[in-house]
Amino acid sequence: MIPALTVGTILIEERPLITELLGLKNEPYSGNWSVVKTLDGFALDQKIHAAGWTFFFMAAEEKVMFFGALGSKKIRTALQRILAKVQHQDFNSLEITEIVAKRFLGVPYATVSAHSRHIQQSCYLDGAVQRQASQRDAERARG
Repeated sequence: MIPALTVGTILIEERPLITELLGLKNEPYSGNWSVVKTLDGFALDQKIHAAGWTFFFMAAEEKVMFFGALGSKKIRTALQRILAKVQHQDFNSLEITEIVAKRFLGVPYATVSAHSRHIQQSCYLDGAVQRQASQRDAERARG
């Protein structure tokens, strides 16, 4: 079953070290991404901070628009488009920050917005090369 996506939902890449260390309960979503269950961004940030790690919030917002009424399938498709946009950044999590239904001249449309997030041990954000190496290590660990 596909998990419901709402504002505040956190998606995290499957990285055994992070999920085991933090004791996160995840539900598979798409590819190597899963939805963190029972925790929003604030609660997850507190849990990560208590473990001595850092949960970064990237200011750049990714936004996708689609025509038609809101529905779980359309939101999922919009989120797939957002994940494709941020894939090259190699951040290991994403937070849905806005889902808004609107109308223009009677035509329904909606926007889905998200911000990249990143979990790591250091309080200084790793550079792109270090994040890519971490991603490769995680892929090797998955098999």
